[in-house]
Amino acid sequence: MINIKLTIEYEGTRYCGWQKQKNLPSIQEILENKISQITQEKISLCGSGRTDAGVHALGQVANFRTCCTTIPCKKLPLILNHLLPSDIRIKKAEKVEDSFHARYSALSKIYHYYIFNNYKSGYTPFFLRNYIYCVYRKIDLEKIRKAISFLYGEHDFSSFACTGSSIKNTVRTIKKAEVINKGNIICFHFEANAFLYKMVRTMVGTLLDVGYGKIDYLDVKKILEAKDRKMGGRVVPAKGLFLMKVNY
Repeated sequence: MINIKLTIEYEGTRYCGWQKQKNLPSIQEILENKISQITQEKISLCGSGRTDAGVHALGQVANFRTCCTTIPCKKLPLILNHLLPSDIRIKKAEKVEDSFHARYSALSKIYHYYIFNNYKSGYTPFFLRNYIYCVYRKIDLEKIRKAISFLYGEHDFSSFACTGSSIKNTVRTIKKAEVINKGNIICFHFEANAFLYKMVRTMVGTLLDVGYGKIDYLDVKKILEAKDRKMGGRVVPAKGLFLMKVNY
């Protein structure tokens, strides 16, 4: 039996998320079905994480074990991409050690959240509508940059974690937290050893409140220290979030 690692891209718009759910289309289920079709065996796919409905990925990682050795690993992307819907693509397939696990072997993950800010005209880029959150208010990026620095390092991120997860340990280490803007596009970049349920989208929602002037940048430190979800900001829409890379 061999262990195969896949690097995957997908548009999450029409899926319930990565994880299989009864009577709903998921990335995991579609991939398992297509891989099983090729290998002629029941496949169980382990993903690096469970992206939510509407969230996209340019660097999701998953692995599966198979007894099928007749198909060269390097040909798997070509074969699978022929079978998969156009909004799911296999970038790379490679044999890995038996001990490799897409989730538990991960050292860190990188997420980007994209915003299109055009408060002057209210214009929404048509071809980006499923991949970016459009905001029509003036945003003070300098205040956001001051606020985002408080999120760097090891903290209890309870204030930014939504209910719906069974995880008890809410301490995470953010290795990189920055906001970059180019023209009308704003990108929030986060790298951490792991993320809590809807943590990135809640952090972005809170930081936007700073940028709007609804709260002071120093309030982010207070929110973090409170360890109370009621103190955190709203959850921004899923469509602006991308899983960019998983580091091993």
